[in-house]
Amino acid sequence: MLANLTPFLLHWAITALSLWIASLLFRGLKFDSTGALIGSALLLGLANAVVKPLLIVLTLPLTLVTFGLFLLVINALMILLVAALVRGFHVSGFWTALFASIFISVLSIVIGGFFVGGTPDTQIQMPSSGQWL
Repeated sequence: MLANLTPFLLHWAITALSLWIASLLFRGLKFDSTGALIGSALLLGLANAVVKPLLIVLTLPLTLVTFGLFLLVINALMILLVAALVRGFHVSGFWTALFASIFISVLSIVIGGFFVGGTPDTQIQMPSSGQWL
């Protein structure tokens, strides 16, 4: 159980750190409290895991026509969605969300590279019991 929890907590901490640094650099991105920051990081991870794949599938033709650049818009929409749902997280507009999402993505990859060891090739292995569920 702890082996599955550690990567989740690490990813959550990296996302929270990236959001905090982005809030220092972008004037239109603000957190009222540490709780809002932590909640936003958790909800952003959840939105990226559940809502974002659905939006990617629904907007696939537009994404293909724009050679994948529409994915940046989807990232910005995820930040705007989280800001609408979390009390204490404020984003001034779409353009702030767009540039902040690019910054957060790049910073999360860089910070994650330090903690994971710089090797993004992880393999999915069958559990030792032989059952997935």
